[in-house]
Amino acid sequence: MGELANCVRCDTVYVKTTRDMCMGCFQKEEEAFQIVYAFLRVRQNRQATLSEIVDATEVKETLITKFIKERRLQVKNFPNLGYPCENCFTVISSGKLCDTCIGKLKEDLTAYEQMEERNSKKEKKVDTFYAIDKHGK
Repeated sequence: MGELANCVRCDTVYVKTTRDMCMGCFQKEEEAFQIVYAFLRVRQNRQATLSEIVDATEVKETLITKFIKERRLQVKNFPNLGYPCENCFTVISSGKLCDTCIGKLKEDLTAYEQMEERNSKKEKKVDTFYAIDKHGK
């Protein structure tokens, strides 16, 4: 049995099954997808960028980006279609970050791990003193 939830788009209460939105919003989203897909099926529109698709279809950029991230729109079929990197806003076609930002993140992580390793070696180096009992007690 489904549980009650609020729709993420219109905030109405609905019985949640597999989607995070009510049936009305889901149908609106499907209509928007069909509009975008019909636009891209025309041969001359296959080279369109994200902003050109938004202008032509009047579907919000965030919704088109959602379709791309859900892989409902295959970027390999539409070479100029992409969305901005979450860090530097370079146009990408998959993931959340571009290759440059991923490389920078990996470098930073490696530098942090090396610093932690140096700090742990410093902490492990402990001078030990021994006391000798000269009186035999």
